[in-house]
Amino acid sequence: MLPQLSLHKLLFAGLLFAATVTASAQKTTGTKRHLVEINTTAGRMVVELYNETPLHRDNFLKLVREHYYDSTLFHRVIPGFMIQGGDPDSRKAEDRSVPLGQGGPGYTIPAEIIPSLIHRNGALAAARQGDDVNPGKRSSGSQFYIVQGRTWRPADLEKLEARVNEGLPDSLAMHYTPDQIQTYWTAGGAPHLDGGYTVFGQVLDGIEVLDLIANQPCDGMDRPLADVRMWMRVLQ
Repeated sequence: MLPQLSLHKLLFAGLLFAATVTASAQKTTGTKRHLVEINTTAGRMVVELYNETPLHRDNFLKLVREHYYDSTLFHRVIPGFMIQGGDPDSRKAEDRSVPLGQGGPGYTIPAEIIPSLIHRNGALAAARQGDDVNPGKRSSGSQFYIVQGRTWRPADLEKLEARVNEGLPDSLAMHYTPDQIQTYWTAGGAPHLDGGYTVFGQVLDGIEVLDLIANQPCDGMDRPLADVRMWMRVLQ
């Protein structure tokens, strides 16, 4: 599971965010996807943002343009799974005994979970609190993760589907398409997160940098022993 972020009960901040993002989304037209460059101390990645998830897309663009992520850390790294960042508290986190993963801008984002957008290798997705305190699966206002994952055999995906769909009506059941099965078999990913978290982008360039970061030696809290910092800018 991804870390459970602290509850944000700032109603005004949430309403302000919704109004701001809605206005921004109304200005974005066409099918062109925005690109964001993530420069890190381990190398450079470029991600595209999905237009199918406009609230997450526009919020991410807003934070990047405000330099919100600059000099923050990939503070949680698990090889074969994902790398996580976006906690503003990580910018000056010199005391390694203090766990990271609780910081944010003071608001959450409504879930935009779309079955066609899966947790394939390189997927960009939003971290969030657990279902026990967040049944609506609302996303953190800033924290995100990028999936490294592993390959999954079709038979393993069938078993996963059966576990997820047990007790669910057909209208809510999850069924992978042949293309998605092929993607998980050849490219890999983290299908056990599908349906639970919002995927809002994909790494287009620099997948080797994702692998390099994911395989960094880490301490007991999954923080890389050598800090991996990031700086972002919007390319288009």
